[in-house]
Amino acid sequence: MRDGRTKPSALLSRLKRRPEAWLLLVILLVGAIFGAAAPGFLTLPNIVDLLETYSVQAIMAMGLFVVLVSGGIDISFAATASVAQYAAALLASQAGLPAPLVIAAGLLVGTALGCVNAALIHHVRITSIIATIAMMSVSFSTLMYLSGGRSIYDLPDWWIERVTFYEHETASGDLVRLTLPIVAMLAATLFTYLMMTRSSIGRQLYAMGGNPEAARRIGMKIGRLHFVAYGYLGFLAAVGGLVQAHRVGESVPNAMVNTELAVLSAAVLGGASLTGGIGTVPGVLLGIVLLAILQNGLNLLGVSSYFFQIVIGLTILVSTAVTVISSRRGRRHRILGEASVHA
Repeated sequence: MRDGRTKPSALLSRLKRRPEAWLLLVILLVGAIFGAAAPGFLTLPNIVDLLETYSVQAIMAMGLFVVLVSGGIDISFAATASVAQYAAALLASQAGLPAPLVIAAGLLVGTALGCVNAALIHHVRITSIIATIAMMSVSFSTLMYLSGGRSIYDLPDWWIERVTFYEHETASGDLVRLTLPIVAMLAATLFTYLMMTRSSIGRQLYAMGGNPEAARRIGMKIGRLHFVAYGYLGFLAAVGGLVQAHRVGESVPNAMVNTELAVLSAAVLGGASLTGGIGTVPGVLLGIVLLAILQNGLNLLGVSSYFFQIVIGLTILVSTAVTVISSRRGRRHRILGEASVHA
């Protein structure tokens, strides 16, 4: 009987300590409130539309999650996505290159920009937030200067044609489609999950983010891990940029700007620590879902979009405060423990 009682209580205790459990509870509560207040919110077509709308942010959030786990931060991924997208669009529309070369070139540009961040951080020893803010400014300003702010509308058909993997008609006559952006989001999420939980690289990234000095002392190649983390974010930023152009049917130089805070907010909402070493892929995905539900629900209720920006700002502030307080408690416990041992 004791085992029967302790196992469920132990499971409940573990769930209470998981950010994903609390996040899922908040999502269910907010979803129920908006479902009651806004007709059409909880319909299947609206939910699938939300998935497609936020697919690009989710893809980039997976890359940012890897950087946060490694103990760094990157603010330049939206600019990287814009540059990679526009470079690929130029090759497709002006040079007429085939799809494989255009896609490869876009992904290469994104990965290269991510590796530039890694080089600045590891070799030049610039703090990650300073290096990536500078790269964001350089990348985006260069793009706007060279492009003149002009959008590219004549993308080839293979890029802008809607790709549907599954289609279902509901009883009300609405169509529910499983499209390429959703599949790309799921693929990025699954690959990131496997990389971070099933590979030695993922374990090393967690170790480096948790204690970089200890990781260095046991022989981990810190430079290589930096290039993996920031290069991977650059790669996924480029994927997000290409998917964004597919969704809207054009390449707009500044289309991805100002998405940085929303993606960062989703990552920290999901439990990714700004100090490194903590976080899970399901948590980040739930963070994206919560932000999508909040924005869509507020729009359906006619609430100003500025209020949603307030929510994002408060999310980052609260999450950062919780992280700092938790780390202080951890240090206090370690100090007290060491003092008791020496006593």
